[in-house]
Amino acid sequence: MKSSFSKASHFPLFPVAASALCLLLTAQSAGAHEYSEQLRAKKYADVERAVSARLATDPTNADALIAKTELILNEGRESRLEEASKLAEQCIAAHPQNSECHEALGNVLGTKAVSAGIMSAIGYAGKIRDAFQKAVELDPKNYDARFSLLQYYLQAPGFVGGGSGKAQTLAADTAKINPAAGKLLQAQIDVSDSKTAKAEADVLAVNTAGSPSLADMQRGLLSGIGISYVQQKKFADAERVFRDLQQRYPDQETGFYGLGRTLQEQGKQRDAIPLFEKAISIEARSNFYYRLGQCYQAANDKAKAVTAYEKALSARPELPKKLKSDTADQLKTLKG
Repeated sequence: MKSSFSKASHFPLFPVAASALCLLLTAQSAGAHEYSEQLRAKKYADVERAVSARLATDPTNADALIAKTELILNEGRESRLEEASKLAEQCIAAHPQNSECHEALGNVLGTKAVSAGIMSAIGYAGKIRDAFQKAVELDPKNYDARFSLLQYYLQAPGFVGGGSGKAQTLAADTAKINPAAGKLLQAQIDVSDSKTAKAEADVLAVNTAGSPSLADMQRGLLSGIGISYVQQKKFADAERVFRDLQQRYPDQETGFYGLGRTLQEQGKQRDAIPLFEKAISIEARSNFYYRLGQCYQAANDKAKAVTAYEKALSARPELPKKLKSDTADQLKTLKG
């Protein structure tokens, strides 16, 4: 499954892994199936209608079942994760040799693990690992599944099958099949090891032409690297990365949002506003509206801040509980 923003399959499975790289872990998959291009174009309503019609006449259609799980993950509502899990399991039951069906299950279980907390996450760990391993076994060229499995190895404790050694082995094996994919997996390992500059150079050196999956991976990695620089207060480096993203992927929101966040973290709220607005014009995500609301609030534009915060509460994916609570508090203050 190929991602259209960051990847739902790239999940922060354990709290110890919730670092700058977790920006990568918030995205949608849009794999090499019938609905891929529409998902990449963010035509979610169109895909929803098409998938519902297909499943009404062909309830075990693999492409439709996979796309349906992606739509649910993109919506980001915890209440629908069980439905997504059943759809992925239905896909596997009907198509046990379909790599993307197993990958879809790993994506859903990873998301459920994040929502459930550390103890439940450990309970899901084996199933998540097995799903991604099976996806790779069935299709060694499913690089998204390989990337998700890599992040599992990097994030999960050793007693549930994680470990840097396994991650290195996977990256090396991937490089034998596809050197560009292997380099991107190694870059993920380097960022995890805080070798940010090396990772950046390696990611930029990869030619992703002709491979939407690798292009998505490159974009996600660069975004994660940029956010890592922001968290280290290396703002000049962050700005360089996000401006490069804008040039490489002008039709994607990642570079605009990242640069907006970089400026916001430096207190340049007014400069960040048009960048967040541009990102929203491409993909109206809840966290984009949340940060736009912060900027308008800091600029003392209460009316626009209220509008942005209200949209943050209604947009998808659903805001995390902490941000949702803060948004409600800010609205109360602004309207009080």
